[in-house]
Amino acid sequence: MRNAFQEELDSIHDTLVKMGKLVEDSMSEATKALLQPNLELAEKVIKNDDVIDDMQHELDARTMMIIARQSPVAGDLRTLVTSLRMSADLERMGDMAHHIAKLARMRYPATAVPPELLLTVQEMGRVAGKIAEKATGIIKSRDTEDAKSLEKDDDEMDILHRKLFATLLDDKWTHGIETAIDMTLIGRYYERFADHAVSISRRVYFLVTGQYYSEES
Repeated sequence: MRNAFQEELDSIHDTLVKMGKLVEDSMSEATKALLQPNLELAEKVIKNDDVIDDMQHELDARTMMIIARQSPVAGDLRTLVTSLRMSADLERMGDMAHHIAKLARMRYPATAVPPELLLTVQEMGRVAGKIAEKATGIIKSRDTEDAKSLEKDDDEMDILHRKLFATLLDDKWTHGIETAIDMTLIGRYYERFADHAVSISRRVYFLVTGQYYSEES
């Protein structure tokens, strides 16, 4: 009985890792679709968001079934409840990539990103990719030191987000309101993507230690 239960827990863990890799790929491709621009890649990201959503729904249903059938306690219950929350974070990260891809598709064949912000958005995409890869690795390894260090990567994204807004608010901005709205949304999508990755890292830390950590700890 215990072996079968452990196999179910391992299956939940493996599904979370797969979701993480899909989210990682989606954000990378969404950034490329936005900057190139590339309609085919944008459509691929939009379609793959349904796959991520389906994985979340299936994983959550499976997790709830295990909780109902096994009545887990202590660490096992913490693992299952944390898995539910991490799957929700991963789904929201997929949504952020999806939103970027939709904006890229809407502006195609033009690019939504003006020349002044190309390097900033490129950097935001790079940091998002690093964060997503690290979050997936943390889910897989459950390394608490890596989990705590993800905060620093999020700080890097926050700096880029502020840099983007400084450009939008500069008196030299000449691209009008529509482009400013596009860039406001894009900045928000990258920033929220990183926030959900931080949430995952904190959940992994709690899963392993039974405690939460603050940014100062």
